[in-house]
Amino acid sequence: MDNMDFTFVREVLPFWDELGIAEQSLLRDRMIRLDFEAGMSVHSGGDCSGLVIVKRGQLRTYILSEGGREITLFRLFERDVCVLTSSCIMKNITFDIHAEAEKESEVYLIPTEVFRQLDEANMAVKSFTAEIIASRLSDVMWVIEQVVFMSLDRRLASFLLDLSSIEGSMDLPITHDAIARNIGSAREAVTRMLRYFQSEGMVALSRGRVRLTDHKKLQRLASG
Repeated sequence: MDNMDFTFVREVLPFWDELGIAEQSLLRDRMIRLDFEAGMSVHSGGDCSGLVIVKRGQLRTYILSEGGREITLFRLFERDVCVLTSSCIMKNITFDIHAEAEKESEVYLIPTEVFRQLDEANMAVKSFTAEIIASRLSDVMWVIEQVVFMSLDRRLASFLLDLSSIEGSMDLPITHDAIARNIGSAREAVTRMLRYFQSEGMVALSRGRVRLTDHKKLQRLASG
């Protein structure tokens, strides 16, 4: 397909050299390139889109509660692969996962029927799928542990530190509402906690921004 970087695909998919000529041709013919602006939906709930490979950019995966509250599960960066956006590939997936572009992103998509065909016929693909699923489920379990067992102040401190590491900056362009959606909390609770952080000298707040002012203190809080 035009505009597809198959050198990149071969590097990212460790099973490429284990595929037969017909299987490689199938991937070349059926793989799709998709471009997303920041904020656009990449995958919605129970849609069966396929296996996602991030060529560039940044995606956020999350789940929605019955009340509409979001909880971020994990992020996908350049060269990351995700199969949890294709629940119909895997048996016994009983929750819907959403994905959105946090930054302008270029994504390669292997349609579900193509990936399922490869997974059923090729042990190298099956092994790769199992490894990816195990890795992502580990991420999900870590998030669940945070939500269930970690207090809001620790979760918030941990989130701010993680975001600072991702952005490479202490000055974070993010709203209280966006923070609440990421950590699965109410905006009002996040606002109260951020104001407390500010009173303790850990952050400085301004409209649509949070600046970390005491990184070490936030680290001590996050680590408990």
